[in-house]
Amino acid sequence: MLCNGSEARGLSEDLNLTDEELRLKYLGPQQTELFVPICATYLLIFAVGAVGNGLTCLVILRHTAMRTPTNCYLFSLAVSDLLVLLVGLPLELYEMWRNYPFLLGTGGCYFRTLLFETVCLASVLNVTALSVERYVAVVHPLRARSVVTHAHVRRVLGVIWSLAVLCSLPNTSLHGIRQLHVPCRGPVPDSAMCVVVRPQTLYNLVVQTTALLFFCLPMATISVLYLLIGLRLRRERLLLTPGKGARAGNARSLQQQDRGRRQVTKMLFVLVVVFAICWAPFHADRLMWSFVFQWTDDLVLAFQYLHVVSGVFFYLGSAANPVLYSLMSSRFREAFQEALGLGAWRHRHRAQHGSHSLSRGTVGSTLYELGCPGNRAPLAGNGGPEGQQETNLS
Repeated sequence: MLCNGSEARGLSEDLNLTDEELRLKYLGPQQTELFVPICATYLLIFAVGAVGNGLTCLVILRHTAMRTPTNCYLFSLAVSDLLVLLVGLPLELYEMWRNYPFLLGTGGCYFRTLLFETVCLASVLNVTALSVERYVAVVHPLRARSVVTHAHVRRVLGVIWSLAVLCSLPNTSLHGIRQLHVPCRGPVPDSAMCVVVRPQTLYNLVVQTTALLFFCLPMATISVLYLLIGLRLRRERLLLTPGKGARAGNARSLQQQDRGRRQVTKMLFVLVVVFAICWAPFHADRLMWSFVFQWTDDLVLAFQYLHVVSGVFFYLGSAANPVLYSLMSSRFREAFQEALGLGAWRHRHRAQHGSHSLSRGTVGSTLYELGCPGNRAPLAGNGGPEGQQETNLS
């Protein structure tokens, strides 16, 4: 390239460097410094998460009794987590192994950004919708008969995924392929990277707005909903105490329904807490990048550590949900064992003791737990709560 003498004198060092040395100087090492331990951690998360979320989808699709409105949201969440683990995680691992060049071109850069942003937004919207469903089911049980239905859930999930894709477009449009360009020398070969190519101010605005609307606001809303749910369950438990309004004839049935609802709510509450813990570093990482303008060595070091932690927690959140289902729900635990071929002996053992297997339609839906007549018969084949050994997600 032609350039004047002053530019050439100021860049004499760069002009004498090889392409590899220029990439190292301006782009850093081609491989992330902590690649080996991060890779080992990611692969472990991948194995647990892919198997767990795959089993979650499988058992919900396979067993009619598991296709409850609540589980439809869990299925959608599992699909989102699978997309992260099966597509997003390998892409990020490859980029850590080879930070540059980015080989998928502009289209691949758009796809990568759109995927991550979509699953981020879809996950938080799924968790929020799940919490709203739980609130309606517990606090407004009569309204739940018409609201918490499969048709309604399908419409909500369609809106969730459409909204997630639509709201992902602004951030996606800010990204693109950028090559290292050295004055008086031109573009450096093999230096293409998928990065923000639009003004940093726009990116900062998008990131801060996303964190507010799709993390802070939903988490605050969910906290209020679960507070109201907890107060309602506490009030109902007091009413079910002998001598405080419960008739002797139906006290046992009401107590079983209450125990089932509290168990489901507790599991979903823990899911939300884990979700918030796992996603907080991700948003903190992006917010730090958008708010800091004067970078010092200490801030750079802190950001590097935060970036590593946020990545681990980001993928850990996608693998944690099936573990929670297995630990807190005997229903999911038995279904997982059945899907893995480990349930045959258990079913024979339970049959000898008069128990009911999953295939015979143990209590299924959130509405059943509330005693809604319209949903009891199709999902239960053993005569109601009095005949149950276990409730739905207990």
